[in-house]
Amino acid sequence: MKKTIGYANRMMLLLLALLFTSFNKVPQHGKDSVKEKLSTANTPPNVVIILMDDMGFGDMECYGGFPYHTPHINKLAADGMRFTNFYVGQAVCSASRCALLTGCYPTRLGISGALMPHSKIALNPKEETIAEVLKAAGYKTGMIGKWHLGSREPFLPLQQGFDEYLGLPYSNDMWPVDYNGKPLDTSTFRGKYPPLPLIDGNKPIRFIRTLDDQAELTTLYTERAISFINKNKNHPFFLYLAHSMPHVPIAASSKYKGKSGAGLYGDVMEELDWSVGEVLKALDKNGISKNTLVVFTSDNGPWLTFGNHAGSTGGFREGKGTAWEGGLRVPCIMKWPGKIAAGSICNDLTATMDLMPTLVSICHAKLPVKKIDGVNILPLLEQKTEIDPRTDFVYYYDEKNLKAVRSGQWKLVFPCTSRTYNRPGAIGADGYPGKYFEDSVSLALYDLRTDPGEARDVKDMHPDIVQRLSLIADKYRKELGDGLTHQDGSEVRPAAKQY
Repeated sequence: MKKTIGYANRMMLLLLALLFTSFNKVPQHGKDSVKEKLSTANTPPNVVIILMDDMGFGDMECYGGFPYHTPHINKLAADGMRFTNFYVGQAVCSASRCALLTGCYPTRLGISGALMPHSKIALNPKEETIAEVLKAAGYKTGMIGKWHLGSREPFLPLQQGFDEYLGLPYSNDMWPVDYNGKPLDTSTFRGKYPPLPLIDGNKPIRFIRTLDDQAELTTLYTERAISFINKNKNHPFFLYLAHSMPHVPIAASSKYKGKSGAGLYGDVMEELDWSVGEVLKALDKNGISKNTLVVFTSDNGPWLTFGNHAGSTGGFREGKGTAWEGGLRVPCIMKWPGKIAAGSICNDLTATMDLMPTLVSICHAKLPVKKIDGVNILPLLEQKTEIDPRTDFVYYYDEKNLKAVRSGQWKLVFPCTSRTYNRPGAIGADGYPGKYFEDSVSLALYDLRTDPGEARDVKDMHPDIVQRLSLIADKYRKELGDGLTHQDGSEVRPAAKQY
């Protein structure tokens, strides 16, 4: 009897233990999911911005590019959000990068055009960059690639919020080398450029002297980006990867040269696509891709004067160096698993300036003390279609010339002169540029919904819209100035004096 009771008790205890285990057991994938959700909820997202140089709106397959292939960028778009009305601050290198990093129209900060190696101005260290506001919020910050906002200390990335830097201080064509790759006579304008330095931290570690050296840049940048990710995988980080390509002189490594079947530009594009894939792979390998916001975009449209060494505007008018859509409207893709719906599209008006306040919001940082022009587009990333953060955008070029204004689907263009690529001899080939030409531009109104190529002036049909957009332009003229109407802006802040 005692044996029977003991056996029954043991069986009862075993049964209760099994029942308890079954009620509390979580499938292994469920445990991982819960753990990942908790870590994601408690950890600010990492941020990776990949910026191409002179890549046009139509340069990737997911934006209509061909005949080369960009599978990794396509996958990024399939996993994230593709933007169709995304703008840069100006259609030229330094000004555009200024807008991205500070959240301001570059005109507000006294920056315009492309700064030369011995330019007398630089981005003022008193302005706050994305790197500075995120670093203050506890982020590790790294930059790799083209800087172009000051060529020497104290105007290099380490003095603007970045913990580490590897790259070129300005454009890769600012070197004493001819279009054919041979050294230039030092008596010529371009021959007087200093040797092109590759900087690590604040000091040059080598010089880029040949086209073969140029061909190493994409791989060098990519390897350093992967190293930064591996090193900071357990800490919130901001990585700004600013490729020198496909800005001329374009060059591809032996891994890709001659492989695309679409000429050297196709080779360069496929190597850049490889770079994007390697960065995404590093995030996956470190188990942090689900808590990382990746932003992929370009600094302006294609430099069309270089012909088959330049990209595609995707059908927009003109290109780099103009206030037409081909100059300022660029591709943009954002991926943030669990926050941005895969395969989504944003048609709202957005700009690189909007990255600053958006990142401040999602990374729990603080906005710059001084006024900025960007708006928080987080609602658009979350597909809250009832919210429209950006209502207008102004197209500045040259030092402070207001050339156009956009509101909704409408774009009003003001009388001015503009570079044009639509002249015989304006397009070069095989690394050599064409000639520069200028057009006289008249007042015109374009409906970008039905006429994205800006071919049909409809101002006579919509005088009320002309008046409404003119009032918006007047507001910006008072704040930022306008060289075309000889106005000084009341809210312009000075650039730094570099020399």
